[in-house]
Amino acid sequence: MLDKLRAIEDRYLELENLISDPSVIAKQEVWQKHARAHAQLTEVVQAYREYRDLVQQLRDVETMLEEEKDPDLRELAAAELPELKEQVASMEERLRILLLPRDPNDDKNVIMEIRGGAGGDEAALFAGVLFRMYTRYAESRGWRVELMDSNPTGLGGFKEVVFMITGQGVYSRLKFESGVHRVQRVPETESSGRIHTSTVTVAVLPEVEEVDVVINQNDLRIDTYCASGAGGQYVNKTESAVRITHLPTGIVVQCQDQKSQLKNKEKAMMVLRSKIMEAAQAEQQASVAEDRKSQVGTGDRSERIRTYNFPQGRVTDHRIGLTLHKLDAVVDGDLDEVIDALLTADQAERLKQIG
Repeated sequence: MLDKLRAIEDRYLELENLISDPSVIAKQEVWQKHARAHAQLTEVVQAYREYRDLVQQLRDVETMLEEEKDPDLRELAAAELPELKEQVASMEERLRILLLPRDPNDDKNVIMEIRGGAGGDEAALFAGVLFRMYTRYAESRGWRVELMDSNPTGLGGFKEVVFMITGQGVYSRLKFESGVHRVQRVPETESSGRIHTSTVTVAVLPEVEEVDVVINQNDLRIDTYCASGAGGQYVNKTESAVRITHLPTGIVVQCQDQKSQLKNKEKAMMVLRSKIMEAAQAEQQASVAEDRKSQVGTGDRSERIRTYNFPQGRVTDHRIGLTLHKLDAVVDGDLDEVIDALLTADQAERLKQIG
């Protein structure tokens, strides 16, 4: 581990020199590439330096215990020793986690799709609740939310809503939200007060650059149509909405959020690239043995991951057995406790796999 950390620090110093070099600064594209690489190593290098300082302090204290003649100083050193050993062990564990292979998508923006599943109108209403939950969470972290496509219902929910979240490390925080979200509550549409169970599916797709997925234009069927609206003066009279079908895979995407057909096409292509990449990755993962799958799940949208129980004010994540009695706060966007627990479980599982 130490050899790897030394090599990382050497690379960090090399990048530090590059990003301060005027000849590199003049080439902004190259400079940005080096700056991103430097930023990615910063946390590891800072932790390594802190660890190195702690190890030196520990050695000094152990030397004092062996060589110091003054009993008072020896007593102080003996009192300090257990805490230092604990700090060194804790930092070693942190460094092991920091050295785990990074998900190459972690720094990417995401495209999220929320669809009402079983439960009809109640499922659509809960899709609206989840859309608001993720929007509020994004706002709390300073991320930007951009609506791409939606199919609202008359009761205020969504049969489907597609949106993009952009910001720092978005995918790293939201990647485990893919799957089936189950809600148990008395529907607003229910007069007898019976508790219903409904489901909503969530898909989290990392934004895929054009260079990552090459799409043959001959493989596309592009249709335009009039975007739906609230009626009256708000109905779009022009064919600005775009639907794209990728013929080889049968994947269909659409976008009607923008008034410009060109902008809607650009957004639809962005979603299409992400979906094609997701399909390719799903095919890859299907060949992975069951015992090598992550504890927190595969990210498959068909996997039931969480239950929101309104009568008991409870949220349960089934993958890690986490239950929180703070449902109101969670659906209002307070997701950090759930997400942090999922990330910790994933890290523990990956550490176990590498021994």
